[in-house]
Amino acid sequence: MQIYSAPIRDMQFVLYELHDATGLTALDSFCEVSRDLVDPVLAAAAQFSTQVLLPLNLSGDQQGCNFTTSGVNTAEGFKQAYQQFCEGGWTAFCCDPQYGGMGMPKSIHSMVEEMLCSANLSFGMYPGLSLGAYHALHCFASQQIKDKYLAKLVDGSFCGTMCLTEPQCGTDLGLCRTLAVHCDDGSYQITGNKIFISAGDHDLSENIIHLVLARTPDAVAGIKGISLFVVPKLLDDEHGETCIANNVVCTSIEHKMGIKASATCSMSFGQSKGWLVGELHKGMQGMFSMMNRARLAVGMQGLGLSEAAYQAATAYAKERLQGRSLAGAKYPDQAADPIIVHPDVRRMLLTMRAYTQGCRAFGAWVSQEYDYSNHHPDQKRRQGADDFVQLSTPIVKSLFTDLGFESTNLGMQVLGGHGFIRESGLEQYVRDCRITQIYEGTNGIQALDLIGRKLPYKAGRYLRQFFHPLQEYIEANIKDPQQAEFIQPLAKAFSRLQRASAKIAQAGLSNPEQAAAVASEYLRLFGLVALAFMWCKMTQIALTKVDDDSSGFYAAKITTGRFYMQKILPQSSALFASIMAGGEVLMALDEEQF
Repeated sequence: MQIYSAPIRDMQFVLYELHDATGLTALDSFCEVSRDLVDPVLAAAAQFSTQVLLPLNLSGDQQGCNFTTSGVNTAEGFKQAYQQFCEGGWTAFCCDPQYGGMGMPKSIHSMVEEMLCSANLSFGMYPGLSLGAYHALHCFASQQIKDKYLAKLVDGSFCGTMCLTEPQCGTDLGLCRTLAVHCDDGSYQITGNKIFISAGDHDLSENIIHLVLARTPDAVAGIKGISLFVVPKLLDDEHGETCIANNVVCTSIEHKMGIKASATCSMSFGQSKGWLVGELHKGMQGMFSMMNRARLAVGMQGLGLSEAAYQAATAYAKERLQGRSLAGAKYPDQAADPIIVHPDVRRMLLTMRAYTQGCRAFGAWVSQEYDYSNHHPDQKRRQGADDFVQLSTPIVKSLFTDLGFESTNLGMQVLGGHGFIRESGLEQYVRDCRITQIYEGTNGIQALDLIGRKLPYKAGRYLRQFFHPLQEYIEANIKDPQQAEFIQPLAKAFSRLQRASAKIAQAGLSNPEQAAAVASEYLRLFGLVALAFMWCKMTQIALTKVDDDSSGFYAAKITTGRFYMQKILPQSSALFASIMAGGEVLMALDEEQF
């Protein structure tokens, strides 16, 4: 049985005590988004997630989607849940009020996304893809296309997808073969096949709007010849009714390891009518805008599953009686002690807790800067915020999903044999989380993006948006005796990160292969330092409030932060040693010797 209670208290701490989300109300776009509004919104999202979505998670995994000649049917209860989701206004949450949206901040929406993913990741995929399509159209489509589709995406009557991958074309999108032929009426005929299309077909909405990468006959080879098109599943008839098939066909659905209630489709476009989005041959601009936001959302998926696994494992550890404490029976009136008394079980639970709460804190910082990058009136402040988001996106996507997978596996380990069987629900979290490390750009690709694009950009301009505030924080607090046990390990890890950054930057100039060989270790080191920064700031706040707190919330923060610094952050030493050793050994073995 799966359990989940939305961590509202910790979300409030991160939003209002750590990052001061009240500052957003100074922006014209969010002047009404006070805490009096946000707290009920989070409570409503928690209620919907726990009461509507969570009961469908295990059954959805068992049933999966049903592929028929007439299309894809979602698991039992999904269609009704989606209707409730739309009626509750959740599809409109962070969309432009001009098209019926609520205009809520990304930083609040990320908390809602986390809850949806904890309760039912497969369900969350459908509106998540639609939101990505909405943002791409909102940023790059013509006004005519916006007027036609955005309101429908906002109210949920239309859903959206992004169609990138082809059988021969995954990461290397320059190999795309889907053809777009210009027609006299200004539209294009789109012909080709796409695979691994999440939410490519389903029965939740009236129509599905596909954003498709394709190339025109005269396009140059490679990625510079790619254009982006909007291709609806259904077209309007002469009366404006959406009912004419556009020869957009799901030919099969994948039988997957996880997220089984999310339809992953192979799609065929047969001279389907589409319209250009943005400029011809500049389709990657729009698609990357959609993908970058999606990568932040995938990070929330890893975080959400980590939280769900932590809660399930903690509940089990408090109830499961096995053995006695090595220090003597803790519950002598029972046949055995609960397994939470055992050090190794506590190690696993504290690791999950430290990862989850640290990622929530860092993710909230990134999403708040996303809000500033789009809405702050000062151009310099917007640019600085955007630089930080650009730097952080591959870290959020990769780190959160890697740690999410580690956490779900630890959760299953806490349950032992019971975790390995389906009824517990833990093994589903493991299977669901595994894809998050793969789609929207594998985590190895995220690491290459970090060292190849973000690190060297304009002589380290992106990097300064993280390094400078971290250095200032260390200098301001290094002499505080109360913070010494937290600040000193952070300072040492940050020094390693700085030296590793210089090493990789130098290697990248002379031998990019050497830099690429240590990219994954570098991203993990960067991520561990980022979480350490968050834990220092969180414990600093908690230390000022712990004496007046009877709930134990702040005391638990301090203990968890201490665990992170003593038991997790030391991984930075091994990562640093591996990075400084270089990557020559990776390339030394001949291909024939593998």
